[in-house]
Amino acid sequence: MKKETEIQRIRKRYLKEIVCQSRKWLVMAGIAMLILSIYNIVISWLLQTIIDIVSGDSSMTILQVGIIAMITFLIFIAAYVIYRVARPKYLYQAMLCYKQKIFCKMIDKNLSSFRKENTSQYLSMYTNDAKMIEMYYFDSVLEMIDLTVSFVGALLLMLWYSPILTVFGLILSVLPIAASLPIANKMAEAERKVSDGNGEFVSIVRDILQGFPVIKSFQAEKEMKKNFFRENERMEHLKYQSRYIEESINLWGTAASVMMRLGIFLIGAWMSVSGYGVTPGIVLVFLQLMNYVISPIERIPSILAKRKAAIGLIEKMLVSVQINQEQMKENKIGMLKKGISLKDVSVSIGNKNVLHHLNFEFEIGKKYAVVGSSGAGKSTLINTIMGGFSPVQGEVLFDGIDSREIQPESLFQVMALVQQSVFVFRDTIRNNITLFKEFDEEKVKKAADQAGLRELIDKRGLNDSCGENGNKLSGGERQRIAIARALLRGSQVLLLDEATAALDNQTSYAVIDAVLSMKEMTEIIVTHRLEEKLLYQYDEILVMHAGEIVEKGTFQELMQKKGFFYSLYVVSKE
Repeated sequence: MKKETEIQRIRKRYLKEIVCQSRKWLVMAGIAMLILSIYNIVISWLLQTIIDIVSGDSSMTILQVGIIAMITFLIFIAAYVIYRVARPKYLYQAMLCYKQKIFCKMIDKNLSSFRKENTSQYLSMYTNDAKMIEMYYFDSVLEMIDLTVSFVGALLLMLWYSPILTVFGLILSVLPIAASLPIANKMAEAERKVSDGNGEFVSIVRDILQGFPVIKSFQAEKEMKKNFFRENERMEHLKYQSRYIEESINLWGTAASVMMRLGIFLIGAWMSVSGYGVTPGIVLVFLQLMNYVISPIERIPSILAKRKAAIGLIEKMLVSVQINQEQMKENKIGMLKKGISLKDVSVSIGNKNVLHHLNFEFEIGKKYAVVGSSGAGKSTLINTIMGGFSPVQGEVLFDGIDSREIQPESLFQVMALVQQSVFVFRDTIRNNITLFKEFDEEKVKKAADQAGLRELIDKRGLNDSCGENGNKLSGGERQRIAIARALLRGSQVLLLDEATAALDNQTSYAVIDAVLSMKEMTEIIVTHRLEEKLLYQYDEILVMHAGEIVEKGTFQELMQKKGFFYSLYVVSKE
């Protein structure tokens, strides 16, 4: 017996929790399905009895059969009404719980590790994989009840009618079923490959859609078509292989069906004319009952194979969401009193060393600019402070506490990051500022005013939609919404990473000037725009080159020094 793996134990516990939450509706749907399946067998018995009454081989009357038929029909209607409500409710609860558990696990991942993952796999989990798991795992429970009850009920009735015919039918069906079972393993592997391929395909399509302006401006349509056609063909080939294996399983099941039908019909006809106690009604109904035996024989191998494939997808999902989970930290921080310290901080991304032995003290309430050439490590520095990258050497200290020992929730309460690309949800201006949390109306308006959104709100109101990814907003308005988020949260430290790089000079100046006017907030701003009036407002400017802080000081000090910063400034004005 194979030893159960850790992920299998997690999967069983995970599914047990889901089933417990949807248990009431599953039990109701299961009982209703049980009654409906039994009713199918009762119908077969009623047909056999009616045929034998007509042929004179039954002791029952038409009236007796009619009464039984009416009673069982009313039971059928009641069971179906229950099933109509219970099954959708069961699937609703199961899939609701399934998706919520995935999301909770995913959202609890740590930021630095999540950056390294292919996020397209999560899109696949919520779309293609979720649909397959709903059909092949959760819904298949009810289908298995139907097929099992129908199989057992039909088999018992067949044995009561004629054990000899029943034995012949089972013998004829066993060999093809046994031959189809090994293919089930191939089915599981094929479905896993389809799931992986779908994640990669979604990633390609997403990149093409997001890079559409670049594709058009560089006239790369032909190359993108080639890339898409290649990935699309690869994806469809994986699906073809999965369908081919599925049809192979169905082939063996269908072969069993044909062999059983022909065999039973011939043997039953011979027994009927030879006087072996098999009536015409039994022969005809026996063929109908065989459908309830044949159907499970045809479908159960495929259902089990797909169920196994669905289990594989669930385990794949669990592997994805279990890795890089945020570990509970002991330390919490409130409002910073001392500041943020870099102590011999070095950071690597992949195999490349990006930051080298950085040492610096960011004091509370001061404004800092981070400047330097492209690739100097400015954005990496900001993201390291935010927790997006973990130092391979040294420490980032908040009031003397290593950031790696501080609870992320506590850390993110103190800091807010505004990047060049601001994500705006397809929702109202209000919800994009509050991020769907409850805040006092006056606080929301105050944060919006401080961020320079008064004109927008006066014109459109807080409840107006921002459009898909903020397409109803200008670049400056999107940046101001991101700043308003930080102000509303009461963030003590504001980090700006090239936040105005995509804006025109006038809008960029207005946004940064508004940020620097917030006197109580500590600000660390990465910028490539060296505007003299703004540079004078910073308490200190950090100059980076090749992952190191090569100069630091006020604007006036750095200009007098005539070093690396002076060269950057002069070049920017040419």
